[in-house]
Amino acid sequence: MDNGEISDENEFPPSHGGRGTRQYRPVVAHDNDRAVLEMSSLDPGSSSASFPGRGNSIEKIKVSRQPDTGSDVREGSLPIHTGANGPQRESKLELFGFDSLVNILGLKSMTGEQIPAPSSPRDGEDGSVNLEHHKTNDVKLGTMMGVFVPCLQNILGIIYYIRFSWIVGMGGIGDSLLVVAFCGSCTFLTSISLSAIATNGAMKGGGPYYLIGRALGPEVGVSIGLCFFLGNAVAGALYVLGAVETFLKAVPSAGIFRETYTPVNGTDISQPISSPSLHDLQIYGIVVTIILCFIVFGGVKMINRVAPAFLITVLLSIFCIFIGILAARKDHPVEGVTGLSLHTFKENWNSHYVNTNDAGIPDPQGEIPWSFNALVGLFFPAVTGIMAGSNRSAFLKDTQRSIPIGTLAATLTTSGLYIITVFLFGALATREKLLTDRLLTASVAWPVPAIVYIGIILSTLGAALQSLTGAPRLLAAIANDDILPVLNYFKVADGREPHVATLFTAFICIGCVVIGNLDLITPTITMFFLLCYAGVNLSCFLLDLLDAPSWRPRWKFHHWSLSLLGASLCIVIMFFISWSFTVVSLALASLIYYYVSLKGKAGDWGDGFKSAYFQLALRSLRSLGANQVHPKNWYPIPLIFCRPWGKLPENVPCHPKLADFANCMKKKGRGMSIFVSILDGDYHECAEEAKTACKQLSTYIDYKRCEGVAEIVVAPSMSDGFRGIVQTMGLGNLKPNIVVMRYPEIWRRENLTEIPGTFVGIINDCIVANKAVVIVKGLDEWPNEYQRQFGTIDLYWIVRDGGLMLLLSQLLLTKESFESCKIRVLCIAEEDSDAEGLKADVKKFLYDLRMQAEVIVVTMKSWDVQGEGGSQQDESVEAFKGAQERIADYLTNMKEQAQREGTALMADGKPVVVNEQQVEKFLSTTLKLNSTILKNSRMAAVVLVSLPPPPLNHPAYFYMEYLDLLVANVPRLLIVRGYRRDVVTLYT
Repeated sequence: MDNGEISDENEFPPSHGGRGTRQYRPVVAHDNDRAVLEMSSLDPGSSSASFPGRGNSIEKIKVSRQPDTGSDVREGSLPIHTGANGPQRESKLELFGFDSLVNILGLKSMTGEQIPAPSSPRDGEDGSVNLEHHKTNDVKLGTMMGVFVPCLQNILGIIYYIRFSWIVGMGGIGDSLLVVAFCGSCTFLTSISLSAIATNGAMKGGGPYYLIGRALGPEVGVSIGLCFFLGNAVAGALYVLGAVETFLKAVPSAGIFRETYTPVNGTDISQPISSPSLHDLQIYGIVVTIILCFIVFGGVKMINRVAPAFLITVLLSIFCIFIGILAARKDHPVEGVTGLSLHTFKENWNSHYVNTNDAGIPDPQGEIPWSFNALVGLFFPAVTGIMAGSNRSAFLKDTQRSIPIGTLAATLTTSGLYIITVFLFGALATREKLLTDRLLTASVAWPVPAIVYIGIILSTLGAALQSLTGAPRLLAAIANDDILPVLNYFKVADGREPHVATLFTAFICIGCVVIGNLDLITPTITMFFLLCYAGVNLSCFLLDLLDAPSWRPRWKFHHWSLSLLGASLCIVIMFFISWSFTVVSLALASLIYYYVSLKGKAGDWGDGFKSAYFQLALRSLRSLGANQVHPKNWYPIPLIFCRPWGKLPENVPCHPKLADFANCMKKKGRGMSIFVSILDGDYHECAEEAKTACKQLSTYIDYKRCEGVAEIVVAPSMSDGFRGIVQTMGLGNLKPNIVVMRYPEIWRRENLTEIPGTFVGIINDCIVANKAVVIVKGLDEWPNEYQRQFGTIDLYWIVRDGGLMLLLSQLLLTKESFESCKIRVLCIAEEDSDAEGLKADVKKFLYDLRMQAEVIVVTMKSWDVQGEGGSQQDESVEAFKGAQERIADYLTNMKEQAQREGTALMADGKPVVVNEQQVEKFLSTTLKLNSTILKNSRMAAVVLVSLPPPPLNHPAYFYMEYLDLLVANVPRLLIVRGYRRDVVTLYT
């Protein structure tokens, strides 16, 4: 990166061709912006005008370790001098023309200061290194406290305490092991993919949203990120309800309303089962959510301090549960407990799926059926939480070491704990006890159930607090990326708390608490988390499969097949749980994706899809080879020559109608156009001006909604520049095959004597390079997409051009502006006897080409009759006489100059041969063709005529006179010359 590239990408250097007091900067595009250029005045004499922003950026660099408090210069320090931009240090690496790495990166080994790596640029931001200092976090966490403990605390939650024994009773030991293995495999494979992506570079805030967005693009990242935000917000409600239900179970007298007593039918236990009132769950849940919301407003420092205490309580409660299980005996500590018994183990091995009521109590008349798929949906929230470590990447000492080890360790630890617990619960109590005692963990805990109650309440409240802390920051991270304008309300500055996002999250959480049913909430959470995990797996799959040079993760134990298996497992689990919830969640993500694509601001984050497009383009280019494309696969790739014949208004990069015409050469908008302009001058001097012109031309293309690219070439002259373009532009078979330019109608009116030589030279270059040529006369009147045309499209088919003229007429008919027109083909026959045969052949040819057109044959004899009878139109005759006089004057001047200098006839700096009879013949033929066009096509929407090649050793001035006579008085004309190959075919 040189000094000039440190400036803001949006600022343009001053134009070398103007006054030098203006600089043009494109305004950042909004939803319905037009192509607008904002002008800002800059002092042309200052260095900032040449390199915008450079001085201010350099002033922000700190090189010394501490401020210099004395007058003595420290040993080894560099001298300071004052320049135009303020005090700057003199660099010993000035020879290389770059700022030293010490100044740019602030390497700690050299300066004692560590500047964070720059973030990936958003739309409109400069991709250069950010020289400003960022706030550094004083607290840096290791693998244990930074990743393992948060993941463990998020994974071990309410499901383990109040639902796991019920799952073992319903599904039996066998199906419960399958459920644990199924869900654990999903999170384990996702952890592997997460480890690979997280170790491929520095991470910012946003957790999985940041990873997915940078891998699959902003649209996919925002859609999955918002779903993951909703999942976290709903998970907070799940944890709150779990804590409240446990509290009301432990302290029944705290209930405001009466408990619900549910009779147990079909079991040996006769007493009814009591459960907290739904209204108590709602009231206490809302109160707890509000209290947690106030704690979140206080900041996250207190949460980080109490996290170890929460985890210690959880581990202590689990230890007490295991001690109680080992110490349990028959009907002790409660009825239905058998102690660890082989007989009970065998009885509980098989599944026992029955219907239950809303409280989860078995009831033959219950409305909720249960199956293996439903158990997967109920249990899956017990394995979520693997993203807790990645969410804290900003607080980690070494993210590339801590995230893989901590996340995988937490996943394997909890999966092992669940498997052991399945065996213990299956051998501990009867099936009836497992299905009816939803707090069996508290019933068997040693020494008293209160320990488990406290553990459940603290663990769930801690998890809820973390959900209410993480979800707003995820929403703020999405808003800060400035993709969706509707999320601007949730933006926060660096280091500030996302208060608005926290209130919004609390509102969603309270809404879910009002539902008050855990079994209805858990499938929703499951879908959102599975969607996020699938996104992480697909991100790793795409990056691993593409294997771009930037894909170098430190975590080596990964493979694209594992990521694909993990993503497939996530989708399968989603449909296993509920196909209706799956369809709803995918539809929601698709709607968000569509909305982001429609209303969002596009950003290039170097995502995997762009890499896939690049590799696909390379493979497609190689598969095309260097051979000619078959006519069935031929697409027009126009090279739009934007260099005007004359001058355009200020800040207008090319003629406004050129893009409209380029769109008319594509079928349904498919195809690519290359807009090229040439700047006269030296490349070293005009490089910055060329960059500015290229950005202006790109803005024009986007404004005209034309699929194309802009290129600016600096050359000593227009002829030299075009000769280089026509030889080198494009790759393989993706080179431009048609050169489109405007007819120089102003050359005689404004006495631009250099245009004929340049124009003829361009046509000759196209012929030598085997490029087709389309010259547009009457471009000012060319219709846009909203101007409907009527009449005919007339083709004067004089010479064989490979069918290009026919193809262009068909492409014009596909546009709304010309769809009401009809095609007429006018062929030129030398004799009257050839007319009928030629007409029949052309009709048969058009029929085989699937083209509908009226065929008209014009004979050369009819031209002669018109000339003899004096029926030529007055306009053509007047133009013909004027051309004769100007050619005669030009030839006389040439002869006088040749006699005066004693040389042969010279024109355009080279010798020419002039045959006056041939000149007269050319003029006569052109006159007859022009009068025929005016006679038959005066009301045509557009006329297409073959372009005659420039005669060899002929003055360019004469050729321009021929063309002027050909196009005289024709308002809208396309002069077309094909090239040595067919672009249409008769065969299927």
